[in-house]
Amino acid sequence: MSASLDGISLDDFSEPISIGTLRETRCSAVPPNSGIYLIVRISDCVPEFLEKSTGGAFKKRDPGCLPEFVRKNWVQGAHVVYVGKAAGRRGLRRRLDDLVAVGYGEAVGHWGGRLLWHLPEREKLLVRWRICSKEQADKAETNVIGSFKTLYGMRPYANLRK
Repeated sequence: MSASLDGISLDDFSEPISIGTLRETRCSAVPPNSGIYLIVRISDCVPEFLEKSTGGAFKKRDPGCLPEFVRKNWVQGAHVVYVGKAAGRRGLRRRLDDLVAVGYGEAVGHWGGRLLWHLPEREKLLVRWRICSKEQADKAETNVIGSFKTLYGMRPYANLRK
């Protein structure tokens, strides 16, 4: 029997690694291939959302969101808080390195998942990835988000599209 999380099969996903570890290692354990990734929060408690995002502004765009919007997007009972893809030529390692850099206040162009940076203890968020071809990445991301939506009736917390 295969493991799943929030309706998402974990088959072929990596073991989890923390955002803190990715930050310290500059994502050296992440493959350069294209693929999709999950951001997972372990706690079952509703977080005390940060009023001010820790995300870095890019081209003078503040990634922060209004507190009402942040709270409205929370999915009670879910652990997967974001599903992303790396279908560009830069691959998972660079995409996740950019995501982590934004979360620590750097001015990097990774707008997706910006609600993540309203969560406390960002360093404890976990990342799991699955390699797939560039051509398959968009469909794989859509399918994973669809599995989540089937269970919860809405997208993961930090997914604002799809």
